[in-house]
Amino acid sequence: MARPDRIAFVCPRYAGEGAVGGAETLLKNLAIHAAAAGIPVDFLTTCAQSHHTWENNLPAGVKTTDGLQVHFFPTDARDVPRFLRIQQSIDRGRPVSETDELFWLRNGVYSSALLAHLDRHATDYRAILLGPYLFGLSYFAALAHPRQALLVPCLHDEPFARLTCMKRLFSETAGCLFNSQDERELAMELFTFPAAKSRIVGMGLDPFAVDSTAFARRHGLTAPYVLYSGRREPLKGTPLLCDYMQTFRERSRRDVKLVFTGSGTIDAPPALRPHLFDAGFVSETEKHEAMAGAIAFLHPSVNESFGIVLLEAFLARTPGLVHARSRVLVSQCRASGAGLWFRHYPDFENQLLWLLDHPEARAALGSRGHDFVAREYAWPVIERKFMEALDAFAPRRA
Repeated sequence: MARPDRIAFVCPRYAGEGAVGGAETLLKNLAIHAAAAGIPVDFLTTCAQSHHTWENNLPAGVKTTDGLQVHFFPTDARDVPRFLRIQQSIDRGRPVSETDELFWLRNGVYSSALLAHLDRHATDYRAILLGPYLFGLSYFAALAHPRQALLVPCLHDEPFARLTCMKRLFSETAGCLFNSQDERELAMELFTFPAAKSRIVGMGLDPFAVDSTAFARRHGLTAPYVLYSGRREPLKGTPLLCDYMQTFRERSRRDVKLVFTGSGTIDAPPALRPHLFDAGFVSETEKHEAMAGAIAFLHPSVNESFGIVLLEAFLARTPGLVHARSRVLVSQCRASGAGLWFRHYPDFENQLLWLLDHPEARAALGSRGHDFVAREYAWPVIERKFMEALDAFAPRRA
C-alpha cells in the first residue's frame, strides 16, 4: 500500500539517459531532493532519448537510478507529417483549430501506457508534478488528474504558449511551480493566471571547485575561448551564435575559439569550422571545467524560463553574455551583476571585446555571479520553497 504522501513526477525524458535539457534536469533534481528529504517518489517517463524523433531507444520497465524508482514507458506511434504541418502553422502565428491543437499535442510525445499507469495509481499519489508545459504528455496527464496536477511549466514567450488549449491547462491544474518571477509574470499576462495558484521554486545548484585550465589543457586549446552548453538548434539561437562568432573573428582579427558542449548538429559557417570545437556530451565535471576556463558563457536563446547553465557558469566564476530578448536571462544577469546582454551584432562585438580587454573587470563579474548563485540557489533554499509549494497545493493526506 503506497504511503499517502507519495508523489509522482512526469516528464517526457529522463535527464542523463542520453537526454540533455533544462526542464528534464530541473524535474530530475527536484525529484532526487524530494526523495532525499524522505518523500516517496515515482518518476514516470518515456523510453525516448531524442526530442526530435521520440523513438523508443530505452527498454520499458522500472530502473532504480539516482536514488529514484524511474518507470520507463513506450511512446505511441506518431503522424509526423501532419504534426509538422500543424507545428509550422503554429510557429508562424497562423490560427489553427482546437482539433488541430489537440492533434499536435497528441502526436508530439504521448504514451498511452504511462497515462494508463497514472489512471490505475492516481489515488496513490499526493501530487503529480508535470512538465514542461509544451508536450502532450504533460497536457493530457494534467487534465486527467487536475486536482493532483502541479505544473512545472518552464514557460516561454512563444507562439505555442498562445494556443487555446494552454489556457485550459493553466486554468485547470491545481497549481504552478515557476522558476522565476519573470516566468510567473508571463503566465499572468498570457492566461490571467492568479498569483495565489503559483509559487516560485526554481532549482538548486551545488557548489563545485574545478581547475580553470584543465579543459583547455586536455583538448589542446591554446587560444582564448567562449562557451555554449546545451542543445544546438534554432530555438536555442545556436546558428545565430555561430554567425556572430564568425563575423567577430573577421572584424576584430581576434583569435577566439567557440566551444560547444551538449548534443545536436551545429549549424555554422564553413569559415568558422576550424575555430570551433565540439566537445559533445561531457561529464558534469568537464562541463564545469570548460565553463571555468571560458572568457564568457554565451547564451543566445530567447526561449528560457530558467537559465540553469548560465547559473552554473556563474558558479564557475565566468560571466554571461546573453540575448537581450530573453527577459529571464537578462534578469539573472541584472540580479547577479554577473552578465551582459546584446540586442544585435554590434552589441555582441562591443561586449565581447570589453570582456577580452578587461580581465580584472571580467573576474569581478564572475565573483559576483558565484556569490549570487551560492546565496540564492543553494539547495536548502530551494528545498524549503518546494516543500512550501507542495504543502500549499497538495496538503498531506491522513
